[in-house]
Amino acid sequence: MASYKIDRVQEDILRELTAILRELKDPRITPDLTVVRAELSGDMGHCKAYVSSLSGLNHAKEACRVLSSASGFIRRELFHRLKLRKSPEMHFIADDSIEYAADISEKLSGLGLTEGNAPVSPDTEHSEF
Repeated sequence: MASYKIDRVQEDILRELTAILRELKDPRITPDLTVVRAELSGDMGHCKAYVSSLSGLNHAKEACRVLSSASGFIRRELFHRLKLRKSPEMHFIADDSIEYAADISEKLSGLGLTEGNAPVSPDTEHSEF
C-alpha cells in the first residue's frame, strides 16, 4: 500500500481523535489533553495514539487508561467519520512531550532567550548582502 495513503489517514485520525476527545463526557478527560501524533500500521489494523497533557505524565497515563476503556466508542466514531473500510484497533500511549516543551520554554524565558530577543552572533552583525 502506498505510504502517502497511510500518512493521509494518520493525519485524518489525528484530527478526528482531537475532535472526539473534546466531545467525550468523562471528567477525567480535561481540555489540556492533546493527541500529539498517531501512527498507523501498514495494514491499517492498528493505530498508536500518543497522548500528552500539560498536567504531567501521570495525568496522561490516567487519561490513556480512560481512553483505552472507551476505545470501542472511539473506534466506532472514527469508522463513521472517516468512512474507513475497517476501523483500526486503538492503542493509547502516554507521552510527556508537551510538558517537556513547556519546561524548555520556561527555562529559556528565565534566561531571557525568547524569540523576540535572541542573541546575535558577532559575524552576522555586520554582514551585507
